[in-house]
Amino acid sequence: MEFSLNSVQCLSPLGLHRMAYSEWGERDNPRVLVCVHGLTRNGRDFDELARALSGHYRVICPDVVGRGRSSHLREPSAYAIPQYLADMLTLIARLNVDSVHWLGTSMGGLIGMALAAQENTPIQRLILNDVGPMITVESLQRIGGYVGANPDWAMFDEAEAYVREISATFGQLSDEHWRQLTESSVHQRPDGRWAFRYDPRIAEPFRAAFVGQDIDLWPVYERIACPTLAIRGGESDLLTRETWQKMASCGPRAQLAEIPAVGHAPMFLTAEQIGIVRDFLLQA
Repeated sequence: MEFSLNSVQCLSPLGLHRMAYSEWGERDNPRVLVCVHGLTRNGRDFDELARALSGHYRVICPDVVGRGRSSHLREPSAYAIPQYLADMLTLIARLNVDSVHWLGTSMGGLIGMALAAQENTPIQRLILNDVGPMITVESLQRIGGYVGANPDWAMFDEAEAYVREISATFGQLSDEHWRQLTESSVHQRPDGRWAFRYDPRIAEPFRAAFVGQDIDLWPVYERIACPTLAIRGGESDLLTRETWQKMASCGPRAQLAEIPAVGHAPMFLTAEQIGIVRDFLLQA
């Protein structure tokens, strides 16, 4: 099953921009799964998962604005959850469906939490991948160490080595998967050098919001009512075991799953990891 690349026009306070997305499965399938990536990643991270689930779902994997093939915003301060929420609602309207299932990794999970907490939310099932209502200062410091960096490389292999280094917490991936993740996240500029496929200015609001302490989103989580699965990388520094376990006893009372030998965050590139998602989404 192959995919198509599409885009939808969205609105920000300073004008229009386009959000790109990949689409898998049959377009007339009323069952829609939206998969949203982490801070510096893009929708192609979900290729393996989308391929595996495309017989059950119409799978939509957007590049959040400023990432992948989507537009860059004129004002970097707009790179924040309110703009992302508006864009996702525009996307859902384009899909012409009333409800979706949602899988969000890290930032994509925060967007999903914010949308699922709204009255009359379109989200009917929610998967939070290595993110929850408490974001640790340690993980924010680690992410802040590379987000917004704008390196470039003479050779693709140099770019891949860098991606492997900053993404080592993804766990033990095959050479093929590392190459796949690199190919989707870098591009070759007209001068022949390779660079990341995202706007480095996304770091500006991230750093402005970071004040050297944990981020507490428990009031948002408490308002979520749909069936929820919280997946944790067994070695994650962003979703602590304490927070993850607490997510099962309040708010939507999430089901819990943990993936060993992975930090932040599981990438759903193996049959075992994909199976966790499939089982939750397709259970009666």
